[in-house]
Amino acid sequence: MSNPLSWQQRIFQWIEWLKGFRYIKFGIVGASGTVVNMAVLYLAQEHLFAAIAAPRQRLYASLALAIAIATVNNFTWNRLWTWSDRVRVALQQHAHLAQVPFSVMAGQFGRYATASWLGIGLQYGLTLWLSNSLHYLLANVIAIVVASVSNFLANDRWTFGQHRLPQKPTSKSDNPRP
Repeated sequence: MSNPLSWQQRIFQWIEWLKGFRYIKFGIVGASGTVVNMAVLYLAQEHLFAAIAAPRQRLYASLALAIAIATVNNFTWNRLWTWSDRVRVALQQHAHLAQVPFSVMAGQFGRYATASWLGIGLQYGLTLWLSNSLHYLLANVIAIVVASVSNFLANDRWTFGQHRLPQKPTSKSDNPRP
């Protein structure tokens, strides 16, 4: 006779099931990037760039550093976790080239950064446009959802696009004639 699962075990199983969905993984990585961004922004603003006297000037440098580090964090985790299956296939497809891991990763990072900046632009523009008829906070939430979906799709189709391993050619002996 089996013991029924506790509510903690059921929640853990549900979370494990959700992790199988690529968009959920993408969202979790995005949330971790937000934490990294906020931590770096605070540390840079309050400590690293404290020698910059004007707080507004310090904020420019702090924000640039926070965005750059969060982008690298998100790219790394999306590459290692969200789209790890496709990364392995891409590396196998290009195994005949020298410098494969670096060239594939550099290309993916360039596409990832471009997709991220396009998503940021979309969120910014959409928030401004929607705020003409909606409360600015609601407009921003809608824009974040739309931008995250478009960002996911850009990364799913372009940055980490579906790769297939080439089929091995069959020899005549593999296909005997009847």
